[in-house]
Amino acid sequence: MKNMKIKEIMFTENDIDGIVSELADKINSDYKDCQSLTLICVLKGSVIFTADLIRKLKIPDIDLNFISASSYGDSDISCGEVKFESVKEFNVSNNDVLVIEDIVDTGKTLKKLVGYLKGKSPKSLKVCGMFDKPERRSVEFEPDYIGRSIPDKFIVGYGLDYAEKYRNLPYVAVVEEETV
Repeated sequence: MKNMKIKEIMFTENDIDGIVSELADKINSDYKDCQSLTLICVLKGSVIFTADLIRKLKIPDIDLNFISASSYGDSDISCGEVKFESVKEFNVSNNDVLVIEDIVDTGKTLKKLVGYLKGKSPKSLKVCGMFDKPERRSVEFEPDYIGRSIPDKFIVGYGLDYAEKYRNLPYVAVVEEETV
């Protein structure tokens, strides 16, 4: 594993709280007449964002679900096939569904996840990403809600990781490889 060091802080704790509040306000407005909403948190990176967002939503009945998506086998090279596993079985048929993702990058995983979920006949289906790297998009995919678009820099913190490390940072930072 390469050594990484924090180069700069991109978003402070206060910045993040403000972004989450803005997203919650938009979602609350769009779902103001909705009595029930099914949230699907994409593991692992979205857990912290989802926890903060859900506390700011005003929808009376929220069904929180978790799904993991992987496109890697036993190596670091993507096999191109995305597999989904839910923590528990959940039903989205005829439900309003909101997928929560930490970062929208190439769009491949989310495009496949949206296709997978559409096959389960939800009433509505939207995607909310905390961060978006539109210049990295390799498939046609646009999320419905985005906290902030960011440049193509490697970031960690607030659930985002490097080799399963740095998820617990309360801010989002740009990292760079250390030369040894």
